Amino acid sequence: MMLPERYHVEHETCYSYTAPVSQSWQLARLTPRALPWQRLLAHSLQIDPPPDERHDAPDSFGNAVTHFGLHGAHRLLRVRMQCTVEVGERPRRDAPPAGESWERVRDSVRHAPPQDDLLPARMSEPTPLVPLSEGARMYALPSLVPGRDWLQTLCELMHRIHRDFEFEAGATTVSTSVDEVLHQKRGVCQDFAHLMLACLRGHGLPARYVSGYLLTQPPPGQPRLMGVDASHAWVSAWSPAHGWVEFDPTNDQLADHRYITLAWGADFADVVPLRGVILGGGAQDMEVSVSVVPSGT
Repeated sequence: MMLPERYHVEHETCYSYTAPVSQSWQLARLTPRALPWQRLLAHSLQIDPPPDERHDAPDSFGNAVTHFGLHGAHRLLRVRMQCTVEVGERPRRDAPPAGESWERVRDSVRHAPPQDDLLPARMSEPTPLVPLSEGARMYALPSLVPGRDWLQTLCELMHRIHRDFEFEAGATTVSTSVDEVLHQKRGVCQDFAHLMLACLRGHGLPARYVSGYLLTQPPPGQPRLMGVDASHAWVSAWSPAHGWVEFDPTNDQLADHRYITLAWGADFADVVPLRGVILGGGAQDMEVSVSVVPSGT
């Protein structure tokens, strides 16, 4: 068993406005989750200008959310998260249990008890960003061989998305639909996660959207991963025997010790790192920077 890896993460978001903002109310999902394989060792959230009100509370998915408000005029908002996190090995998936076909998983969802305080059936329903898509349902069909093992089925679907779609920063926006991604065959990690969710949910298989970070410096001799130096996104799918298993269609691999989990939900809208409402401000410009580096032990 490998020793846990320790990382230092910095995530900074800066909004600049052409006119003063008189009021601002924001939600920040910028605290990595505590998980059996992940420990948060240190964490700070710096907000400039200092907020007039601030409190922390979990959302319905158990993600830590910082609520804050600014009630004085400002032209700049800077939110900087710094943390040190330790990530170990996920549970091993080497020996899938006999008889756990994807159909068996699909048929068991309705009666499945909560996992991670979340009903799997809830994650098989359509959402505003991942509605039912006939195109995605049809795209998934070649992977859904009758009787095929669930884990093999999802790995094969992940391989196909990685092979058939090109990673291209700036090719899409947060509002790009799954059907548009299917048509243009390119996008970013958010698009590929939404596509895989649509493929699975279209056949009654539960899966959730996971946001987080990837190590930006690959080990010697290993290729640089796509989606780094920004928030990353991948998919966590459920089966009765395995629980939740994490698939990254952007990089064609299961999540490992290089993946730092920030938040999860039904789609991107549930895990946006920073979102809110402002009064005034005119036009706005947003800059985001992310850094993930090994910090030693």
